[in-house]
Amino acid sequence: MAKSSFPINKVVGLTLLIVGAGLAFWGYQMSDSLGSQLTESLSGSMPDEVMYRYIGGAVGVIVGLYLLIKK
Repeated sequence: MAKSSFPINKVVGLTLLIVGAGLAFWGYQMSDSLGSQLTESLSGSMPDEVMYRYIGGAVGVIVGLYLLIKK
């Protein structure tokens, strides 16, 4: 089987990196909304939806970077 010039791991890593950054940015935008700020002021913590996007974004970025960097 011939080796391709750009392995599938690199494609998956780049995709995860982009999706992870997008999720983190989406979570950041959600945290600035009026409803999110109201929930945070009343309960003292961020809404679950924002935290899910932050966590998913961080995991996507970390795994994507790992796949891009490893040999």
